[in-house]
Amino acid sequence: MSANPIPPLHLYSVPRDPQQSPEAPPVRERPRTAWTADQLMAAQFPEPKWAVPGILAEGVSLLAGPPKVGKSWLSLGLGLSVAAGSQAFDSVPVKGGPVLYLALEDTPRRLQTRMGKLLGGQKAPAGLTLVTECPPFPQGGVEAIAGWLDRNPDARMVVIDVFAKMRGQAPQGVSAYDADYVAVGYAKRLADHYGIAVVLVHHVRKMASEDFLTEVSGTNGIAGAADATLVLKRARGQADGILHVTGRDVNEAEYALQFQEASGAWHLLDGPVSDHTVGDTRAAILRHVRANPGARPKDMAVDLPQVDIDTIRRTCSRMAADGQLAKDGSGRYYPDTETRTQPVSKVSELSGCPVTPSDQRERSGQSELELSGLSGSDSPSLNMRGTP
Repeated sequence: MSANPIPPLHLYSVPRDPQQSPEAPPVRERPRTAWTADQLMAAQFPEPKWAVPGILAEGVSLLAGPPKVGKSWLSLGLGLSVAAGSQAFDSVPVKGGPVLYLALEDTPRRLQTRMGKLLGGQKAPAGLTLVTECPPFPQGGVEAIAGWLDRNPDARMVVIDVFAKMRGQAPQGVSAYDADYVAVGYAKRLADHYGIAVVLVHHVRKMASEDFLTEVSGTNGIAGAADATLVLKRARGQADGILHVTGRDVNEAEYALQFQEASGAWHLLDGPVSDHTVGDTRAAILRHVRANPGARPKDMAVDLPQVDIDTIRRTCSRMAADGQLAKDGSGRYYPDTETRTQPVSKVSELSGCPVTPSDQRERSGQSELELSGLSGSDSPSLNMRGTP
């Protein structure tokens, strides 16, 4: 008898379809791992598959944030969206497929309550499997998740909430960095072998930092082993949170989010983050200057009748001091220094503002959602039984 027996868990027995007879799992060949330089350049590889276009690609993604910021609501909402093939964040279309959600800090009753709010009367997707118990990765967790993925070959995402429950004890005699790297490595092997997105819900340090990557709790081995890092931080102004994203297959970007208290859903806000994290007056000025580079305070007052001209002048001056606007020698304001150096081709005789807005560049962060696509092809697989 084992000294530390692991009881049978629900995860081991959830079939892909209870009405179908069990099928043999697909055989996954070990991928090629060595090329000459000319062979590698001539090779063709499929594009990465996206669970959420522009934000969550196949591989391991850390979703970190402070306690009670809403990480579980966000991850459960994403699981429901991907399983149903609907829209993530109420605005990003996603391709549907089975999702495994390990809610290791929740009870079935709490999950039911949360899903009831998120669904808002809609039918719950059968493609979402929810599990409240799973052994840590080194003690059978990898095999349990792999078994579910074998039974669901079309799976698109696995969410582990929280990562600390699955990492297991650190190997003896290794550094903290190596222990963190090994812990994420278990999830990395699953993600690479099955070509899916694995989301590890994690915490951040108490000390804030200008670099959001350094806020991830633990050593740099955690973020270093992951393919992407997403940090959800509280914000001020109209946005309830900012989702900072960076990764190997994901462009670095920021997304302004608003939490819908009634439904428990996170909603993606339109426009750059700066429009939603400053006060109402600054946000209105930013929008005006972005549409009308070279505007003066008197020009803004025409479009902002609710704000007096003196307040606009003071606010513009402070925004220039804070780096939110650029100002030239004639008192005109621009959204950035690059725009300020561009010539203005035509100016209105009445307002002194450019007639045609010149700010047509892509907006940071939000534009990635429109440019990203989904690929349904599978990634090369790894030998799950091999040495990590």
